[in-house]
Amino acid sequence: MDGLRSNDNKQNIDRHSRAEMGSFGERTILEFEDESLVSPVSLNRKNFSIEHSSSLGGGSQKLCYGNMKNRVFHSLKVVVFSAKINFLMPFGPLAILVSSLTGHHGWVFLLSLLGIIPLAERLGYATEQLACYTGATVGGLLNATFGNATELIISIYALRRGMIRVVQQSLLGSILSNMLLVLGCAFFAGGIVVSKREQVFSKASATVNSGLLLMAVMGLLFPAVLRSTHTELHSGKSELALSRFSSGIMLVAYAAYLVFQLKSDKNLYLPVTEEDTEESLDDEDAPEISMWESIIWLFILTIWISVLSEYLVNAIEGASVAMNIPVAFISVILLPIVGNAAEHAGAIMFAMKDKLDISLGVAIGSSTQISMFGIPFCVVIGWIMGCPMDLNFQLFETATLFITVIVVAFMLQDGTSNYLKGLMLILCYLIVAASFFVHVDPASVEDKTRKHRL
Repeated sequence: MDGLRSNDNKQNIDRHSRAEMGSFGERTILEFEDESLVSPVSLNRKNFSIEHSSSLGGGSQKLCYGNMKNRVFHSLKVVVFSAKINFLMPFGPLAILVSSLTGHHGWVFLLSLLGIIPLAERLGYATEQLACYTGATVGGLLNATFGNATELIISIYALRRGMIRVVQQSLLGSILSNMLLVLGCAFFAGGIVVSKREQVFSKASATVNSGLLLMAVMGLLFPAVLRSTHTELHSGKSELALSRFSSGIMLVAYAAYLVFQLKSDKNLYLPVTEEDTEESLDDEDAPEISMWESIIWLFILTIWISVLSEYLVNAIEGASVAMNIPVAFISVILLPIVGNAAEHAGAIMFAMKDKLDISLGVAIGSSTQISMFGIPFCVVIGWIMGCPMDLNFQLFETATLFITVIVVAFMLQDGTSNYLKGLMLILCYLIVAASFFVHVDPASVEDKTRKHRL
């Protein structure tokens, strides 16, 4: 019995000691946790967490500012410093400086001409970047609006000064430059690089553009014939009324052409080149700047072109006298070459890469835009401004356009090109340039005689 009692006492003692050890362990853990709450290490950790949370706001602001700064530098690098032609940009401010200091019209005209070239090219680049985000339909409208923005801006400033003949001749010269010089250089360069075979392009697309150009010739021909034959119902009014009516019809036709090109029959404009053309174009068409950056650059470049265009237009007549060059030659030959500098370079580059459909779209498409959109648009703008801009481009200019359209249509009818066709188009442009160099504009002579009489 005593042995049993002693065993029970030992078990009770063991249980009691274990309970005390457990309670001691719990106390030590609690005490350790309590001490850790006020220990220097814990205080440092708390201070670090508080400071870190308070610095998150400032850090995020600095991060956003840094990202914006990097984005601005990247956009400037891509738009301003990436293209080699941008070395001509300083000529724009130099033209303004020369105009304010000396007023020499010859130098102001020449410097403004050189300063607009890179701006026109960058305007086309910004339009292409924005078209990557807008889709095909809106992109086509953007190209129609900004593709020839330089010519339209120069024309609007000339209309404000009442220089209707400068507007007519510069728009006509832009069509001739695209159809003969730009397309001819593209055919010639492509034929030299791809000399082992003839390059091919879509005959259907070329036929549609040729038809639109012939329609534009019709719109310009009838007012000129009406005036030259003196068969107007109301002298001086019928010609203007016919021009405005024809301009409305041409704008409707161009809108229908855009719908047809972008929606109704897209297969008509597929390139007839290699199978992987679409994949390569998708890789090349990846945008380099964001949509809002493209819009901002379009706004900046348009304003800067507008400023230089005003100096350019104001110096045309003085430059004609200073350099002893006819105004018709300046308007038809020199101004369009500047406005078409971007198209010229792009068409040659694509032709050398054997992408002739794109070259054709740049050259003939730009001519179609000016003839069916640019010229009627200027007539409507002149109507709004109270300026009697009409479609009477005089018989000499209209005949030149008609013969040019016929020659180019014959060159495009078989859907092939080579360096000989390109050389023929370039030589045709030299004949046109020489013709306008010795051409005396009868409208300008009439204006001078009126001024002398007054």
